[in-house]
Amino acid sequence: MSLDQQFEAAAAKTKTYTKRPTDGELLELYGLYKQATIGDNNTSKPGMTDLKGKAKWEAWNGRKGMSQDDAKRAYIALVEKISSSYT
Repeated sequence: MSLDQQFEAAAAKTKTYTKRPTDGELLELYGLYKQATIGDNNTSKPGMTDLKGKAKWEAWNGRKGMSQDDAKRAYIALVEKISSSYT
């Protein structure tokens, strides 16, 4: 199975969770997913009143410089690590 196929399978697996991961895990998943699919964050930082948007932006921006393949590998590893707790 190619890296892209493994990544897509991991992303699909997160949609089958019966319980919600912690906010920290969700932000980590989000940041890795965005880095893996888009690359470095190229959007402007949300304003101070948009706390959720700011947290998501920071989770993605914190991955700046990470290659898309490395982000895919990290995302797959994280999904494997936390899946037993949420399925």
